[in-house]
Amino acid sequence: MFKNVFGSGFLVRTVHVILTWVITLILFLHDTDLRKQEETGELTLPVLFVLLVLMSVLLYFAVSLMDPGFVLSDDCDLQFTLGITEETQDMIPQATKSFRLRRCGHCLVQQPMRSKHCQTCQHCVRRYDHHCPWIENCVGERNHRWFVLYLAVQLVVLLWGLYMALSGFRHGPTWQLWLRSNGVLLGAAAVVAVLSLTVLLLLGSHLYLVSLNTTTWEFMSRHRISYLKNCGTDENPFDRGTLRNLWGFFCVWEPVVWEHVYFKQGNETV
Repeated sequence: MFKNVFGSGFLVRTVHVILTWVITLILFLHDTDLRKQEETGELTLPVLFVLLVLMSVLLYFAVSLMDPGFVLSDDCDLQFTLGITEETQDMIPQATKSFRLRRCGHCLVQQPMRSKHCQTCQHCVRRYDHHCPWIENCVGERNHRWFVLYLAVQLVVLLWGLYMALSGFRHGPTWQLWLRSNGVLLGAAAVVAVLSLTVLLLLGSHLYLVSLNTTTWEFMSRHRISYLKNCGTDENPFDRGTLRNLWGFFCVWEPVVWEHVYFKQGNETV
């Protein structure tokens, strides 16, 4: 289920973790509200902040090391994708029985609908969203909701850290003296501000796409995807309404047979 922590992306993960704890240390070493509360013995908020930072790091490793939903073999994946078992054979729509899976030209496995081959990971990924260089892993069917949760927690940590950084600036009689006493904290605040804006945009875009039940890949490359290019501009065969889309994404953990959803909407075989 999880990849080797020392494999591909080890350098990126190491830099991420070091940067996270270095900025956290800076916030505690300077005269911020965190340090003031720590010195007065009010440890509730400092401990909560550290636990939240730790949670963000653990979620980061979870999404970066988790199997995003790799398509491994034809036999088991064909059975999974089309639901071909003795118990469900009669329940499969006729259109789905005649559905021809596309064979990947790179790893030669049969691709379930909404899957795509990732050139970086060298695997086909179910419900492929995108390959994220930040986590050095694909975002797909198995780790997408964890990725969104990670972004939400990381955003809270960054905004809280930015607020604490701003609370630690000291007054200085001149700009030179002000920069000398606040330079490190100013650098940390600038990094946190840039990361906050980045994570905010990422989280907003993913929540928007999730509410439509579409992926980043489908949104950006609609004209090149066989099962979407013949649909109307505003037509999404997987859209079941905003509330049902959000519920299915966050609360339904069973794998979805997207061929069933696609043909239930009355689409032609692709």
